[in-house]
Amino acid sequence: MEESLFEKMNLIKPLLSAVEQCGYHEPTPIQRETIPPVLQGRDVLGCAQTGTGKTAAFALPILQLLAKSQPKQGSKRPIRALVLTPTRELALQIYENFVAYAKKLPLTSCVIFGGVGQQPQVDALKRGVDILVATPGRLNDLIGQGYISLKQLDIFVLDEADRMLDMGFIHDVKRVIAQLPAQRQTLLFSATMPTEVEKLALSILTDPVSVKVDPVSSTVDAIRQFLYLVDKANKKHLLADLLSKPNIESALVFTRTKHGADRVVRELSRVGIASKAIHGDKSQNARQEALSQFKKGKIRVLIATDIAARGIDIAGLSHVFNYDLPNEPEAYVHRIGRTGRAGQKGIAISFCCIDEQKQLNDIEKLIGKKLTRLESAWPMQVFTETVKQPRQGRKAQSEQPPKSAKQNTAKAKDAPAKEKEQPAVQKLKVSASDEKKVERKADKRKEKVASTSTEGKPDCKPKQARENKQQKPAQEKPPLTQPKMETAVADASPKTTAKPAEKTIRMKATPLERPVSVSSIATEKSPSAREEKKEKKVSEQTELSYQQYIANLRRQRGPLATGDDRR
Repeated sequence: MEESLFEKMNLIKPLLSAVEQCGYHEPTPIQRETIPPVLQGRDVLGCAQTGTGKTAAFALPILQLLAKSQPKQGSKRPIRALVLTPTRELALQIYENFVAYAKKLPLTSCVIFGGVGQQPQVDALKRGVDILVATPGRLNDLIGQGYISLKQLDIFVLDEADRMLDMGFIHDVKRVIAQLPAQRQTLLFSATMPTEVEKLALSILTDPVSVKVDPVSSTVDAIRQFLYLVDKANKKHLLADLLSKPNIESALVFTRTKHGADRVVRELSRVGIASKAIHGDKSQNARQEALSQFKKGKIRVLIATDIAARGIDIAGLSHVFNYDLPNEPEAYVHRIGRTGRAGQKGIAISFCCIDEQKQLNDIEKLIGKKLTRLESAWPMQVFTETVKQPRQGRKAQSEQPPKSAKQNTAKAKDAPAKEKEQPAVQKLKVSASDEKKVERKADKRKEKVASTSTEGKPDCKPKQARENKQQKPAQEKPPLTQPKMETAVADASPKTTAKPAEKTIRMKATPLERPVSVSSIATEKSPSAREEKKEKKVSEQTELSYQQYIANLRRQRGPLATGDDRR
């Protein structure tokens, strides 16, 4: 019996049996070039197109190496092989392949990823694991919690290396690498490998064997590629029209953003086409349910983003739609590689609006040929690119108030001046109320004086009252230093002697420390109960303004009869 090509690569019998059960008759180019150096313990940098068998290229030799070096009996199984992947779907697919290949081997595998509870994964790790397939986030979490130790690791695999490093996982990857032993075998595999990512990947490897079976720009010849030039607003109508045709058995539609994927699902639902979306914002259960329904044929349209579609392996996928052209031309090759697998034919249809003309030129330059143009009922009618307005910062927006706010702005400018004037207005209001009280008291005093005086005779009653007041002992009150009020008192009592006047002049420099008479300084009688309630509501500033107001009032009306007129 003629020896098969897998047997020529020196694979052990359990693996040959598993390969035969999976329907592999001969190895793919990436498998022929990769399996021998991995079995020799060399580091490998493998670049192969999606659907060419990368998973088997590293899974088969890893299983054989681990089967030959079993750990000691009775001890807990240490993690000896780690496969790091960017997405949960790809992690599940790789794990399923390891389980299928290792059916007849005494090796255990485990998969961990985020979006689900960690307890079942922790329980599996406690039982012992030989091969661990993981996403970076959950792996670092469990390492931090002490559930995972990579000190005895022998083989490290970084799958989809371009996306892992290019999409912001570089820091997570470095954290994982920091936990690995220095002596290890490292394998990197990817569907595409731009030059800058390749340089970064080579810095992680040690004397690697570079395997590039298919160029980065190559596409499978079995895939027929077509292009529709259509305006952005009409893409939804064209997609619904094409999906309504019966020859499309299953379709995978790629969008650039997560919101765009959800929007396409809603637009198709309005015309009666059932579809599901998978992207990073969906929960793991929702993504798995959508993918399961698509594989079982319950729905025939699946909407996905580039990251979420990594690792999707759907047998018999007939059509791939590029609803939005990718920003990177290499991603186009990866997208259409979902169809046309295992020797089957596939069709890739792309939509292009005027804003995506640059991406189209880059794609055609990369693959080295023009896409076949097709006509539709919605031809392109907009030939002017959309000019994106630069977003203004918060500072610039605050400096330019809206037109409707001009009056408010003018009012805001006058607000400080009005606020300064407001205390003065309050003073006047308080002074006016007190002025009425003083006027009423002055009128009553005048009526009493007029009733006791006669025409042509001097008013003696006030003098007698003053003399009687001078004989009474003065009340003890705190000294007051008010020059204006003192001047008014001096004018009101012209017959006072010079000594009290000298005392009045000295009071300006030093306050009196002993009681003074009513004639030498103006005093205030203690307020009544009603006035006390009012004075409690008046601030200190109001009291000062009241005293100033009395002094001004006396200057305007002349000297009052006595200093006791404020009663």
